Amino acid sequence: MSNFKASTNVYDVPLGKKDQSSEMERVWGIGKTAEKYEKADVPSLYNLPDTAVFCKKCVMTNQRPRIVFDDEGVCNACRYWERKKKLIDWKSREKELQDLCNRFRRKDGRHDVLVPSSGGKDSAFVAHQLKYKYNMNPLTVTWAPHVYTDIGWKNFQGLIHAGIDNVLGTPNGIVHRRLSKLCTIDMGDPMQPFIFGQVNFPPRMAIAYDIPFVMDGENAEVVYGGDPSSENDKGYKFKDGDLDKYAFSNKPLEYWFDHGFTKQDLSHYMHPTDEESSRVKIERHYMTYYTDWRPQSNYYYCVENTGFQAKPDGRSEGTFSKYASLDDKIDPWHFYFMLLKFGTGRATNDAAHEVREDLITRDEAVRLVRRYDAEFPSEKSYKFILEYCDFTEEELWSACERWRNLKLWKKKGNDWVLRQQVT
Repeated sequence: MSNFKASTNVYDVPLGKKDQSSEMERVWGIGKTAEKYEKADVPSLYNLPDTAVFCKKCVMTNQRPRIVFDDEGVCNACRYWERKKKLIDWKSREKELQDLCNRFRRKDGRHDVLVPSSGGKDSAFVAHQLKYKYNMNPLTVTWAPHVYTDIGWKNFQGLIHAGIDNVLGTPNGIVHRRLSKLCTIDMGDPMQPFIFGQVNFPPRMAIAYDIPFVMDGENAEVVYGGDPSSENDKGYKFKDGDLDKYAFSNKPLEYWFDHGFTKQDLSHYMHPTDEESSRVKIERHYMTYYTDWRPQSNYYYCVENTGFQAKPDGRSEGTFSKYASLDDKIDPWHFYFMLLKFGTGRATNDAAHEVREDLITRDEAVRLVRRYDAEFPSEKSYKFILEYCDFTEEELWSACERWRNLKLWKKKGNDWVLRQQVT
């Protein structure tokens, strides 16, 4: 393993060297992976259709896990947006939200609602609305990105200085980097350690601060396409932790132990135990159920109210937009592995929801997807993941090829190209 060096052009923080840290030696020295990895059966793992087809209304593919297409070739996300525009009584939904807030509102000065928030446009919208429109006293809790971008940190600070209280949770950096490498190899996503904490840190903080009301942002399964059975769910139903099963991921605890992690290493990623959960009965709700949720409108709201800034140097890698998912330097690789597995990247996701919001036409979306979706991460992002995860170039490329879905990709000369593209 190579030594870690302070690298201001990649991290902007010194990481120290392996031989200076017995903790780094312990975590990185156990479960070291080889440079060649067994091919992952992506279609079976995610129960994907054999052939990619694309929604007739937006540009989303049937390769998105759990999405459903109807007999007319339209995805369930588009059908939901049709219904929300015409059939949902948003005044009645807002009355439900007001009643919900009244039920949990406190008069003793303590926080009465917890909002998981990165400082991004959507969670900032939720927290700001709850405080200044619905007269709640929110506590935002933030599970830190792998490494903050400059603009991500500014937007996070902007929300705090707009008058919103915050607790920032930052996990052990050595453990987090080791988890990121392992998840890249074995799950095809370096963002998984962030997702583990993003899901489980808020209920832990709700218990610690005795706040039974948690307001999440969007129900992604409904808004972006997924399991249609959750369309009428008002929120995520809090489930008791089960440490004997898997606690925080889709793998058993023994898997993580076999790779050199301890319960102490994993404690912040884990769901609360049954005993912890019994102290505070948490209700988690989705703001998307109660409000006419529109991501671009959230952006403009936050520009005006929290000082939110878009990416100052232009569009984000792999897409045409510049105002979403700005805070984590590892983001481009999350979307690139998504492209390898499902044949669609960041531009597809952005373009699909902008079509549903009537911001662009489907023809415009097709052109944007074909131009940006398969873009490889920048040289800066490439150097970042190599150093952050302690990958050799051979290891990183082997991980990429492990998760390439061969039902969606074919070799053309020396290049890989998609078998089907949106038209």
